[in-house]
This record gives sequence, structure tokens and C-alpha cells, in this order.
Amino acid sequence: MSRRFQVLLITFTLAFTGFFIVWYKVGVLGIPFLPHEKRSVYTIGAEISFVGQKKSVLVSMALPEPQEGIQILSEDVASSGFGYAEGETVNGKRAEWSKRNVVGPQMLYYSLEVLIEPGEHKPKPPIALSEQETETLSDLPNMLQDTAKNLLHDVRSRSADTHSFTAQLIKDFSAKEPSQAVKILLAQAGESKIDLLYRLLRYRKISVRKIHGLYLESARRNIALTPMLDVYDGKEWQLYDLNKGKVVRDKNFFVWQQGNNSLIEVTGAKKSNISFSLNERQVPVQYLLDKKELVKKAAILDFSLFTLPISEQNTYRHILLVPFGALVVVLLRIMIGLRTSGTFMPVLIALAFMETTLSAGLVMFIMIVGMGLIIRSYLSSLNLLLVARISAVMIVVILIMSFMSILSFKLGIKEVLTVTFFPMIILAWTIERMSILWEEEGAKEVFIQGGGSLIVAVCAYFVMSDPFVSHMAFNFPELLLVVLAVIIMIGRYSGYRLSELIRFRSMVE
Repeated sequence: MSRRFQVLLITFTLAFTGFFIVWYKVGVLGIPFLPHEKRSVYTIGAEISFVGQKKSVLVSMALPEPQEGIQILSEDVASSGFGYAEGETVNGKRAEWSKRNVVGPQMLYYSLEVLIEPGEHKPKPPIALSEQETETLSDLPNMLQDTAKNLLHDVRSRSADTHSFTAQLIKDFSAKEPSQAVKILLAQAGESKIDLLYRLLRYRKISVRKIHGLYLESARRNIALTPMLDVYDGKEWQLYDLNKGKVVRDKNFFVWQQGNNSLIEVTGAKKSNISFSLNERQVPVQYLLDKKELVKKAAILDFSLFTLPISEQNTYRHILLVPFGALVVVLLRIMIGLRTSGTFMPVLIALAFMETTLSAGLVMFIMIVGMGLIIRSYLSSLNLLLVARISAVMIVVILIMSFMSILSFKLGIKEVLTVTFFPMIILAWTIERMSILWEEEGAKEVFIQGGGSLIVAVCAYFVMSDPFVSHMAFNFPELLLVVLAVIIMIGRYSGYRLSELIRFRSMVE
């Protein structure tokens, strides 16, 4: 079997496999092929971490209740070795993990998919005052009781109804320069701001409940729940922002926890913590209707990137773009004939451009490399060994990046603060290679390879930042088999490059 036949067989097999899986996922499973969709599905992931102490561990977490206007599509739990159960308590639905003899750091994952339902939604029914316990101030010292009553009397004089009273009270607690009464209560009452506000509103016999939730947005990691107060003003429930005292009418706010119950309770372990991640993906209506049954029948979806925790999914959204950048490098180097400083350095620079924006990234790259070359030219006179010289250049690059960040912050240029996304080691090697190239072949070759690297990086940036490419790379990672097949085919090409036509133009004429 000849090598050419082997290459053709391998590339055909890879391409056919990739296209077949894409066809199956689109045609049979209903996964969206185009990124322009009508509905958004949000995946919310909760990550609970703690350290076991060779004891039995019980972890309890509050779970969200059904919410008007937001539909919970599915729930998933990843807890290797832990028992899991859900139960109804007086304070609502809770999830419980349990295990004996837990040692060392542990992670528990809980995720759910939610869909924002279009249209107007019915207001929440009121809660009768008798259903809530009446708050008193008797457990506070007499001085704090008088302070709280005076504050409430002052707020009442500056308000007209329940809505304005609540808004004014929250504004007083959130002011940059709060009143003396607010300062005393926050400092000496031993309660958080939301607990104090809740107590004072209930003391005024206002129906109120504590709310903790998060805004449904795209690709957020390590976020905490946002506390709010839900107040019944006599007509409807109003959600109040604790920082501004304004009513929140955002249908994208998802309530995770309500009431006085704790978010998580961990017994038998230490250093417990919980953080949330959020991811958005666009799906067709038909997929939303059928996906639950399809997922059960299709093992391919149970072994996909969507089963990973949300934070890891967001990481792979960037990683899966690298092969498409590599394809651009292969095309421009082998078929066009552009020369670059380093093989895949342009791909890493393109990834940095995606975080810094193209214009700011180009300016920062040229400035860092330019200043690095100047300093590297001095280091060459010291006759340092290669490893020491590279290390020195890397430290210089870090210092340059730090200086640029500080200077840009002082000048109010926020774009330059993203300079930290540039790969420091790659920049150091680039400066070293260009410096050696300058010494051996002159400045012309440095500008040719440096310019070629930037051209390839810009082309890779446009490909990798395209919404369609990003959508296809994450939803259909099997397309990487097709990219691999194309790269193998191009790798067998040994003919003239496009840039060489200029060299042989006289022969054609």
C-alpha cells in the first residue's frame, strides 16, 4: 500500500466520520447547525468544595423552586462516591450529599438548564401577614432599638407608601455617606445589611422575603448569588436592588434561594465554599421540545462537552478554536509561502487578540516586542548563556507588561489592561529568535518574518473570532476530524507556493 493511498484513505475516513457525526447530531438529534437561534438555554452550575477530616460528611444545599417566567428543563448531579438525595423541608427543596470517612479536598457539582419563557407573566400571589412571623427589636440593646425606631420614623416621614418607604430605607443603607443611625446599626447589630433591612421592614408589618439569585448572562465563572428583597406593596410583589433601592424588572433574574434558610450546610468537613458558573447556548425550538427523550436514547450526547461542568465548558470554547487557527497557519505557510517567527506563535497571539481586541492587541504586541528587542541587543553584549538569556528576556517582558498595565490604568486606558492575556514565554522566545535573526540575516528578514507572523495572527483572529466558527467548534467538535484531514492533505503538498510565482514571473513572461 503506497503512502499516497494511505494518506487518501486516512483523510477520507476522518472527513467522512466527522461529517457523518455532524449530520447525525443535526438531522437526528436536532442540535442546531446555525448559531442564529430564537431561544437561549442557560446552564447554571454550582460547585461545592470542602476538605474532609476522616469523618462522615453531610452536605445540604438549597435548590431553586419553580419560578414564573423561567422554566427548569433539566437537573444534573456529579458527585463521585457520594450518596445523593433530594427532599422537601419547611424552608423548601434541598439537595443532600453524604459519605463516610471523607479525606482531603472534595468537589460536588450540581447543574440545571433553564429557559426564559417569552411573553407577559402573572404577578406572584401575595403572602398574608399572618403567614410571616412578626419581627421585633426586643433582642437588640435599648440604644439600638431606639436608633432603629428613630430611623424608621425618619424614613416614614420621607415616604408616601410601601414602595417609597422600602426604596428610601434601602437607599439610606446603601448611601456612600450613610447617616449616623445606619452606621451604628451596621456596626453594632451584628447582622448583614439584608438581614437588617428584612427585620426593619417586618417590624413595620410589610410583607417581605429575602431573595438570592443571579442574572442569566453568557459565560460567567466563579460568581456569587446576588441578594435582593422581594416586597409586597399592596398590589404586587416588587424585587428591590440592595445597592440602589430600585425595583428590578429584569426577567433574566433567576431566583435560586428565598427565605431565611442557609444556602449550604456542611457537617464533618472544613473550608466549605460554593461558587456558581453560567453558560448560554442557543438551541432551536424543536430541540427544546424533543431533547429530553433524545438525550436518553443517544449515548453520543451523554459523552459530549455539554456533560462537563460549566467552567470547563467555557474553557473548551477557546481551546477548540486553536485547530482552526492552526489550519490558517498551515494554509498561509505551505500554500501561500508566508514566513513567520515560530510555527504556531501566531495562533497564540490570535488567542490574545480575542481578549484584547485586534487594534489594541496589535499596538501592545509591537510595543512589547520592540522594547524587548532593544533590551535584548544590550544583553547580547554580556555574552550570557542561552538559558540565562531567555530567562532574562522573559523577566524583561513581564516588567514591560506590568509597566504598561500600571501606566494605562493611571491614564484611564482600559484596553491596555488586557495585556496580561499575551503569552509571556512565547513573547520571550519571539524576541530571542528575532534578535538572533537580526544578527545573522539582518533587519530585512526580521521585518519579513515579524510582518508575516502578524498577518497570520490577524487572519487566524478573524477566523477564530467568527461566531459561526465558534458555534461549530463547540457544538460539533467532531469537525476537528475534518480539519485534521485537510491539514494532512495540505501536508502532502510539495509544489510551488503562491509567493514563489513572483520569483518565477520572468520565466512565465
